[in-house]
Amino acid sequence: MTDTTALIGVNTVLLNADTDACTRAAGRRVAGLLRPGDLVILSGPLGAGKTTLVKGIGEGLNVRGPITSPTFVISRIHPSLDGGPALVHVDAYRLGSAVEVDDIDLDATLGDSVTVVEWGEGVAEELSDDRLEVAIERRPDDTRGIHLTGVGTRWAHVLLDPQ
Repeated sequence: MTDTTALIGVNTVLLNADTDACTRAAGRRVAGLLRPGDLVILSGPLGAGKTTLVKGIGEGLNVRGPITSPTFVISRIHPSLDGGPALVHVDAYRLGSAVEVDDIDLDATLGDSVTVVEWGEGVAEELSDDRLEVAIERRPDDTRGIHLTGVGTRWAHVLLDPQ
């Protein structure tokens, strides 16, 4: 990962990733911010690196893998290997509304786990007033910009640039 992290605002930070390995490293850094009950909503175009980032989050949380895109199963639970929170990895790509997200009953695991929803923008925000929104942009030079935005009181005083 390049060392060009830019502070955008009080609760927003931009991480720059040059490679897939850097994107995974960014995920491990994000995992250091997360605790049970946290909701992470990922957005970005197809191929932007959402699942790659989740792989890094899974490594950082030390959960059982492998982490793969749950597009066809919609949701996977990865238990912790060391007593930490489980990772609930959701792919909302095929879900059309917040009602369909509600149908997969994420409320049952939300309080004890870290829940990461790929393609969650516009459909998963109702799960929690407090969430970390991660927007990944794939640039023409094949690098990625990873925008972290903390929403709600949980994230009001969290330094989003984990070093």
